[in-house]
Amino acid sequence: MSTVKLHNKYFAPYLSKEKIDNITQTLVNQIAKDCGNEIPIFIGILNGSFMFAADFIRKYPRACEISFVKLASYVGTSSTGTVSQLVGINEDLTGRTVIILEDIIDTGSTLQKIYEIFKDKNVGTLKIATLFFKPTVFKKELPIDYIGLSIPDEFIVGYGLDYNNLGRNIDSIYKITTPKMTNIVLFGPPGAGKGTQADLLKDNYNLVHISTGDVFRYNIKNETELGLLAKSYINAGNLVPDEVTINMLQAEVEKNADVKGFIFDGFPRTSSQAEALDAFLATKGETINGMIALEVSEDLLVDRLLERGKTSGRPDDQDESKIRNRFNEYNTKTAILKDYYAKQNKYFGVDGVGSIEDITDRLSTIIDTL
Repeated sequence: MSTVKLHNKYFAPYLSKEKIDNITQTLVNQIAKDCGNEIPIFIGILNGSFMFAADFIRKYPRACEISFVKLASYVGTSSTGTVSQLVGINEDLTGRTVIILEDIIDTGSTLQKIYEIFKDKNVGTLKIATLFFKPTVFKKELPIDYIGLSIPDEFIVGYGLDYNNLGRNIDSIYKITTPKMTNIVLFGPPGAGKGTQADLLKDNYNLVHISTGDVFRYNIKNETELGLLAKSYINAGNLVPDEVTINMLQAEVEKNADVKGFIFDGFPRTSSQAEALDAFLATKGETINGMIALEVSEDLLVDRLLERGKTSGRPDDQDESKIRNRFNEYNTKTAILKDYYAKQNKYFGVDGVGSIEDITDRLSTIIDTL
């Protein structure tokens, strides 16, 4: 579960699908016990309750019926101008046990109207069951017979609940949050000038630049617990596990908890690392605002690196086959991450050819929109 953006708002993970499933099962057990062998009719209130109602019915252990209704309003048919009516109920409810299934009850104003309409249908027993209940804002005297979970007065989405029509299809619950940081994943092929741009951007936006390479070297040089662990893998000729790398980066973030944000350089490199980074930031109510990739042609960069190799002393800058192998590795990893962030509308490609100032301006234009 990672922070999601719906329209102009951010939402952080709140309740997992498994937690919702457990709450629903508890409600089913309570209601089935009270109903015994009686055949109740469950009424789902649209639009929000459709997921909850569907899962509830699948779990109900005995015979039952279900119907869905919606409260509609229209104008101009009475002196008051607005008349509420219940759309969708065609069954004869005389003498029946009717249980209203609500996704969430807050003030109770809409539910009050629905309850009164059903009371006029000569039902035998009328009860209310809700997945979520906000007791601090509930203003009615209605009896709420079954409550799945009482929650604070926070705006939530997912599992049928929406924010301006988005978010209903999310299978878990998220709550509204306000990220305080600007967090950027900066990508670029070898020789694209990513390090130079990261140094400029961190000063321009007062961000902390976290380079995976620098973090590794620091931990290994200072023989931290994570550094010694990473070194043991390296000495054995093995790749350092994602968990070790992620723990190093988390430690860096924790050391800078009050900053305006981070530029992540060299991490993530795989979709699993991106998911882990999202999950970690979500625990802090934060998110990655965007992945920005410097785009430069491979041939141009090969020439640039070979020229750099004449003075840098780096052997990997002096062998064209090694350089192109680095590009192949970069392109493979970038393609995976591009898809990952593009699905979140967070991928931005920027022309990396031109003067340092021009490229900085292009990057800044993107960051300013985030």
